Amino acid sequence: MADRKSVLLRLDPAVHDALTRWANDELRSTNAQIEFLLRRALADAGRLPSEAKQQPRRGRPPKGQTG
Repeated sequence: MADRKSVLLRLDPAVHDALTRWANDELRSTNAQIEFLLRRALADAGRLPSEAKQQPRRGRPPKGQTG
């Protein structure tokens, strides 16, 4: 995996549980859901850096696609 930063994030347990449920609904990990939401908030605010790499796609590749 490319260079990635690790951060410690303290959340209210109810917020964490809600994020986990939402992530599960969208077939993401909780960590990926948090990154997705942060990126969307940055983009909406016009603050997503142009040099930010695309969020990695997880899961099985579509049929017929070789890796």
